[in-house]
Parts: sequence; structure tokens; C-alpha cells
Amino acid sequence: MAATMKKAAAEDVNVTFEDQQKINKFARNTSRITELKEEIEVKKKHLQNLEDACDDIMLADDDCLMIPYQIGDVFISHSQEETQEMLEEAKKTLQEEIDALESRVASIQRVLADLKVQLYAKFGSNINLEADES
Repeated sequence: MAATMKKAAAEDVNVTFEDQQKINKFARNTSRITELKEEIEVKKKHLQNLEDACDDIMLADDDCLMIPYQIGDVFISHSQEETQEMLEEAKKTLQEEIDALESRVASIQRVLADLKVQLYAKFGSNINLEADES
């Protein structure tokens, strides 16, 4: 008896074109957030590598040591101070990129939260918008 009532409730909900558009938008944004989070993780690892390089350069005792710094496919030797400045600039730029990506993730999450409210209001338990944590 309960199974037939549940089936009847599921059949009562009519999916309109606008509803399908919202579902598609939700799916696209969920996918985009996953991509952005992966990109953020890659950039954070790169930032950590830059910080480690800065620490290693600070530990070097020889001030007249020339340190190779990669620019594109070429290594150019710079003094310890110049290399330190270049690394600091690269860290600053990378942190700005990470902040911009995190801001985009936050704005997409707001859109997803709004879509969840709208879709759950219409479909209730007939729709599952929760991410699988596998």
C-alpha cells in the first residue's frame, strides 16, 4: 500500500521545461565547482612549492650564489635577492588566482543553494541533489 502511494506521489509531479533547465543548470554548476576545486588544489600545491623554494633560498649562506630560476622553458641565473623577489611576486600572483577561484566557487555555491531550494520545493523527495561522497 505504501509503495503504491509513493509511486502515485512520484507520478503527480510534472516536470516542465523550466524545471528541466534548472536541473541542467544545477548539474553544470556542480560539475564546474568540482573542476574549480581541483584547479585550486593544484595551485595550492604550486604555492606550497614556491614557499618551500623561498625557505630553501633563505637558508643558503652564500650571498654571491647564482640561483637558476625557470622562466618558460629556460633557466636564468639570478642573485639570491633577485630570485627571492621573483618568487615572492610569483607567490603573490598565485595567491590572487587562488582567491579569485575561491570567489567563483562561493558564487556558484550560492546559485546551487538557490536552485536546491526551488527544486526541492517542487519535487520534494522525488529528486536527489546531494553530491555523492565516494
